[in-house]
Amino acid sequence: MGSRWRKAKLALSSHLCAYAPRTQEDAPAAASSSAAEPVEPTRRSDSRASSDLEFRPSTPTPSSSGLRLSKFGSRSSKRFCAICLGSMKPGHGHALFTAECSHVFHFHCIASNVKHGNQVCPVCRSKWKEIPFQGPAAEVAHGRSRINPLDWPRDDGWMTLVRRLPPPRPRLDSGRQFNAVFHAPEPTAYNDDEPLDSSLSELLIRDHLENIESIAKTVEMNTFVELPAVPATDCRESFSVLIHLKAPASNSRQSQQNQGSAFQSHRDRAPVDLVTVLDVSGSMAGTKIALLKRAMGFVIQNLGPSDRLSVVAFSSTARRLFHLRRMSDSGRQQAMQAVNALVSSGGTNIAEGLRKGAKVLEDRREKNPVCSIVLLSDGQDTYSVSAGANQNRQMQTFDYQTLLPFSIRRNAQQGQAQIPVHTFGFGTDHDAASMHSISETSGGTFSFIEAESVIQDAFAQCIGGLLSVVVQELQVWFECASPGVSINSVHAGSYTSRVSDHGQRGLVDVGDLYAEEERDFLVDVRIPASSMSILSHPEVVVLKVGCVYKDPVLQELVNVDMDGVVIQRPGNVSPQQNVVCVEVDRQKNRLKAAEAMAEARALAEQGDLAGAVALLGNQRWALSQSVAAQAGDGLSLALDAELKEMQERMASRQVYESSGRAYVLSGLSSHSWQRATARGDSTDGASVVYGYQTPSMVDMLMRSQTLSAASSQQNRPSRPQIKQSRSFTGPLLPR
Repeated sequence: MGSRWRKAKLALSSHLCAYAPRTQEDAPAAASSSAAEPVEPTRRSDSRASSDLEFRPSTPTPSSSGLRLSKFGSRSSKRFCAICLGSMKPGHGHALFTAECSHVFHFHCIASNVKHGNQVCPVCRSKWKEIPFQGPAAEVAHGRSRINPLDWPRDDGWMTLVRRLPPPRPRLDSGRQFNAVFHAPEPTAYNDDEPLDSSLSELLIRDHLENIESIAKTVEMNTFVELPAVPATDCRESFSVLIHLKAPASNSRQSQQNQGSAFQSHRDRAPVDLVTVLDVSGSMAGTKIALLKRAMGFVIQNLGPSDRLSVVAFSSTARRLFHLRRMSDSGRQQAMQAVNALVSSGGTNIAEGLRKGAKVLEDRREKNPVCSIVLLSDGQDTYSVSAGANQNRQMQTFDYQTLLPFSIRRNAQQGQAQIPVHTFGFGTDHDAASMHSISETSGGTFSFIEAESVIQDAFAQCIGGLLSVVVQELQVWFECASPGVSINSVHAGSYTSRVSDHGQRGLVDVGDLYAEEERDFLVDVRIPASSMSILSHPEVVVLKVGCVYKDPVLQELVNVDMDGVVIQRPGNVSPQQNVVCVEVDRQKNRLKAAEAMAEARALAEQGDLAGAVALLGNQRWALSQSVAAQAGDGLSLALDAELKEMQERMASRQVYESSGRAYVLSGLSSHSWQRATARGDSTDGASVVYGYQTPSMVDMLMRSQTLSAASSQQNRPSRPQIKQSRSFTGPLLPR
């Protein structure tokens, strides 16, 4: 009895809120006093409101804001710390902290958690009025032990304290409470970007020149024809020629494979200017914003000292949290502090956030070779789109295209995206149509994050590509090489393509390519009948193909020419010469599947879900009858699985509204740009397709998953390992 009272008195003497432990003798008195008026703790005068609270030895009520020993907590919550999962037995050398919501933690664990701006309970998410913090003992720095007259268990060199949180800021006229950063003055021009480090730039160029001889630094080009031979007397109005491109490998990955170096050296790739535009509206409260902060922490830690980052947060309005600055040690620290200080409140103003994000890149004085905007939102835009547009999705898409800054929109004539925006629709309440429209208008991709736990993985895959750009401003050209041959059309998805000079020349604007990224374009040509005079020379050159692009490090143009596309024109075609090329048929399947997805989505938006499901089913049957599918082609099998998943997500109006629309639009974005997007929940192997991933994306994604598994320290099934398929360039098989 005496020792328990002694511990309570010691706790009270150090300003920790506690109440005296009850004994069996105290039980009757406690029962008789339960109906009486509770005694509130006595606080200090207003002049000292910012300091610690002083509590008298009285029993606090459940509404008391002080820290108290819980009598309602479960045994398991008292036995293990919810942060480190370690034992919490008194007297084992660790101070314990009991929060006002009755959950108990190791003091050093929760103090570290609070230090990063997390002022809510990790277990029940209740907001605290008082938080713990740690302060270094001055005496330890001078070689002396700190004063500890109470002989409490302690951590070396640290004192454990409790601090009262300041009162909330007054609400604005709109009734919404904003983070303090939203109240600071903001410059009219964002020309305060941190200058580039010239020494790092020179080092980058030197390393690039040293490795350029040992690594193939030019784009690899190959062509395939639909049939190897066409009878000389035949006229083919439509004949397919496939142009296949593959970007070179990055220096860092080659070094990693040859020398076993650490992941992604920051010295031998093009540095990036990245602006993240983050939704911090009221719907992001709780777990969502906590996971967003963790994902941003991963992004910050994987940017190099030559990369620059700025963060824009938006709710009812938008705010630049800090200027565009290099991710040096101090830059990372500032970025982490700004992200961890975010709180959720207010409405959703996506267009204003994009304007601020574009302005950061428009006003910068210096420019890194690569730039991009990453946008994440979980809700409908409540400011920029009219009510009529909300009822008409086509009108809503048009409104967003007109609202976006000109710097974000692709130039229709040049086909280049000045500032690509990669959008991430989070959860089931976001506006997938608008997010897809923003990405298509800017030349970026749209990803659908269905589950909260995979935000970091989705970000990791995206920046894995952005941090490996090896080709910029790529243009593929082709021209007819024989009389009578003409170009009918070019199938290039969302890439801008042109046919000129009466069908004699064609061009595709591709833009940037990530390391080892691949592209396929089908060119439809007309082949006339040949005269009998050329039967002695049956080999005919149909097209000449080449490309030109800019090296992002050296900022120099590189030209690549290849031999002409040749077909045979014999008098008679043998059975061996009449076999359809699997590579060409595979890409035809991809284009037809993408067209079916777009048509099914249009039917679903009109309310004809049954018709949409039937259309997807017909396309699946057509795929199964193709030459590529019957040859066991992996891309055709993956397309069939993807179409099947879309059928299931169109089973009802409710399912389509919650996830089907976003899943289909993300698939369309992936196929139209031939670039990886996140779809579904990566923890559920039946509902996700990883497509068009590059090795750098796979490496970054696995890095994210490894860190997540290590930090969770929970017993759960491990995620299957992601493997990059080398047999085809389209979507990987569903995991």
